[in-house]
Amino acid sequence: MLARLATKRLHEIRQVFRQSPQVSRSFSTALNYHIDSPDNNPDLPWEFSDANKHKVKEILSHYPSNYKQSAVIPLLDLAQQQHGGWLPVSAMNAVAKVIEVAPIRVYEVATFYSMFNRTKVGKYHLLVCGTTPCMIRGSREIESALLKHLGVKRNEVTKDGLFSVGEMECMGCCVNAPMITVADYSSGSEGYTYNYYEDITPERVVEIVEKLRRGEKLPPGTQNPKRIKCGPEGGNTTLLSEPKPPPCRDLDAC
Repeated sequence: MLARLATKRLHEIRQVFRQSPQVSRSFSTALNYHIDSPDNNPDLPWEFSDANKHKVKEILSHYPSNYKQSAVIPLLDLAQQQHGGWLPVSAMNAVAKVIEVAPIRVYEVATFYSMFNRTKVGKYHLLVCGTTPCMIRGSREIESALLKHLGVKRNEVTKDGLFSVGEMECMGCCVNAPMITVADYSSGSEGYTYNYYEDITPERVVEIVEKLRRGEKLPPGTQNPKRIKCGPEGGNTTLLSEPKPPPCRDLDAC
């Protein structure tokens, strides 16, 4: 009885996904299964570009020949860069062929890590940190400002294909919270960049979007002109000289 109800419910969900591409976007990370579509199915040809084939060889050279599968993450990342920021199932199959494993082994990795996008993203994919320090410092207001300015919802792509907005968990620079990441796929894998922009305000994040729209290159890191990297406003007040070594250890002997 329960099996029949579960099968019926799964069939209903699949029907909704087939009828509404937008629902598919919104739930792309919630359900870890694939549904064929005209632009994402295993019958579409996909292979690494000539330039990236050299990168594939370089990546594989870091691993023993009998452990090619260890290269699955960097190869998926390279494929995503080449394909404009997202991974179609045919690209995953190509990676599986390179590392000589069953495709399911690659699907498992691509569906586990949230930094692999399985639906289309904008040329500039903006990720707002949603973890506690950034949230306390106003990340929700930053995301709201982004979505309002771009006229999209989270995980949607703007009509011109330039921007998409998502959420990401801790980016590891809590001292400069709140912050965003910009994954720049506008120039393919050759010009791909992935930069942090810290000490963000709702006003500043809109300025960043407009600079990206104009093709301007932005200095990454803190956006607070009164700070240097992770230092406090106005400069350091402690640790102004070389720290003294611990008396119990001869550092020169290391």
